[in-house]
Amino acid sequence: MTDYTQHNYEDMHLGYEKLERYNADTIEKLASHYKEILTLIGENPDRDGLLKTPERVAKAMQFFTHGYDMNPAEILKSAMFKEDYKQMVIVKDIEIYSLCEHHLVPFFGKAHVAYIPNGTIVGLSKIPRVVDCFARRLQVQERMTREILTCIQDTLNPLGVAVVIEARHLCMSMRGVQKQNSLTTTSDFTGAFKRDQRTREEFMHLIGVHLN
Repeated sequence: MTDYTQHNYEDMHLGYEKLERYNADTIEKLASHYKEILTLIGENPDRDGLLKTPERVAKAMQFFTHGYDMNPAEILKSAMFKEDYKQMVIVKDIEIYSLCEHHLVPFFGKAHVAYIPNGTIVGLSKIPRVVDCFARRLQVQERMTREILTCIQDTLNPLGVAVVIEARHLCMSMRGVQKQNSLTTTSDFTGAFKRDQRTREEFMHLIGVHLN
């Protein structure tokens, strides 16, 4: 078993962990590479301000990508309840912070998720946890949208799922085209949200997003 230094214990009794996880061996290996990177870009990793930077960045990278250690289906299964409710359930404005897999720079924004239960509901806090599970990996926004949707659909088997993500990408504003105010919107739908335009439009109206 991997030896972790663990902080912020939460929900371990429910069958999954939401932890700030630091693997000492991984930290050491990552830090050595970051020290080399500092040298390659022309810095002196031995000066006072940078002495602890390789270790700090190594720990930050482990936290930024801790979604690989989480099972999103188990997050949902830990709080599923039988309930005869078949109206739309929406959790909107879920903050997301992720790393673009192309440049390893952040993209951030909001996710809006809805589902129509089919005899089973889930604890509302579990939906943001699922979003965070996929966001805390190296990502592209398009795939993350689909992964969130598929996980909820396959685990809850609802009458439909809708996911919309709005995000700003630093790879567009800090480099490349350097457009400061560009916003990327992705969406995906299953079931009633895909078949019924009125259901889809009601969802979009309630989250305040317009798709052209």
